[in-house]
Amino acid sequence: MFTINCKGHLVSLDRPLVMGIINVTADSFYADSRHSSSDAVLYTAEKMIAEGADIIDIGGLSTRPGNIVHSEEQELESVTTAVEAIAARFPDIIISADTYRSKVADYACNAGASIINDISGGYDTDMYKVAAKNKAVYILMHSMGTPFTMHEHYEYDNILTNVVDYCVQKTALCHDAGIKDIIIDIGIGFSKTIEQNYFLLKNLQHFRILNSPILVGLSRKSFIYKSLNCTAEESLNGTTALNFLSLNKGADILRVHDVKEAKQLTELFRKLEGIA
Repeated sequence: MFTINCKGHLVSLDRPLVMGIINVTADSFYADSRHSSSDAVLYTAEKMIAEGADIIDIGGLSTRPGNIVHSEEQELESVTTAVEAIAARFPDIIISADTYRSKVADYACNAGASIINDISGGYDTDMYKVAAKNKAVYILMHSMGTPFTMHEHYEYDNILTNVVDYCVQKTALCHDAGIKDIIIDIGIGFSKTIEQNYFLLKNLQHFRILNSPILVGLSRKSFIYKSLNCTAEESLNGTTALNFLSLNKGADILRVHDVKEAKQLTELFRKLEGIA
């Protein structure tokens, strides 16, 4: 059983946690996750918390292919404003800042975030220092290339071995920098083909050898809706099916757009597993 320290609040992962996604950007791939005003952010956060969200993840940059890359100043303002508003209204909720820029992460932590969700695995060379300084939980995601090329397909010798090796090497760097709590995200949808995404999910239990909590973020992603020949808006059923597989293979945290459905899923999973 894992425990993470969120600014002095010890959070047990003896049950699966649900992380709700709020994007404070106008170009996220899933339209219903976009929120441009503080009122809209607070309304959505309140709804997610009422539905059982354990963590709220705030993102100020879209990571979809062909996205608009906003300036650091724009991202910093939108993320910090949202984090401050949620922390003030809901002081007990755990807040995560979804960013690969260390300055944005630093300001977000000062505003109330206790988790840094870095899709780049430390592309910004100051990110590890910022996470350590703020005693933040660090989500280490696997991706190849840079934040601007990570959607390109990559040739792996052995994708399981390669992703594990990446996580081992990056984890060592995190520990060297002073980061105490690390969560592993295998990076579904990043630098991987549709087939590779399914293969990694099928073998998710393999990543237990890393001895860290595992987060899975596959909600409404293109490998689901392309497989089903539908749209992101029509991919909730596929998302739920693969989230259940992820829990069965050892996921500790589900990062989702649809909190109510994910929370119901985790409750049923606990019943099946006999978890009190």
